[in-house]
Amino acid sequence: MSQKKKNKRNIYLVILLIVIVGLTVYYTQRGNGDTEIFTESGVMDIPFNKQGELFFTNQQNRDTLTVIDIEVADSDQLRARGLMYRRSLPENAGMLFIQTRAEMQSFWMKNTYIPLDILFVNAGKEIVTIHANTTPLKEWNYASTQPALYVVEVNAGFADRYGISINDKIEFSIAK
Repeated sequence: MSQKKKNKRNIYLVILLIVIVGLTVYYTQRGNGDTEIFTESGVMDIPFNKQGELFFTNQQNRDTLTVIDIEVADSDQLRARGLMYRRSLPENAGMLFIQTRAEMQSFWMKNTYIPLDILFVNAGKEIVTIHANTTPLKEWNYASTQPALYVVEVNAGFADRYGISINDKIEFSIAK
């Protein structure tokens, strides 16, 4: 092989190495400090990162129905990604989306592999809409029926299992 071809090959190898390192840094540093993991099949999975707790309370007697660990999506970037690319979510865990203002909200399941219950919550922390058992990877919209300031996503069937219904309330605490 000529010296010119060897130099050209070495340049391509250096460029390839830079791209690989850049992608590695990008996928491990973006978001909220999340570390994305590629499974054996090469599919990205993002581990759950507990940032607080959320309590569901009964509308009539204010009894606690259940408590979950939450991740918080409170920036445009985190709200846009949500639970996309996750392959699993612990049973008593979910994501709390904190919107910038109470308004009609709409979510979709693009790049979301986990079937979910999506609960829309107004500024008074009352659940106003529940979309149960959403279909993974679908790009149609699941919308609130009233203005919502918060949205909670949990595993599909969660609301039924714990008797959570419209007008029940949430309370949450976020670790600082």
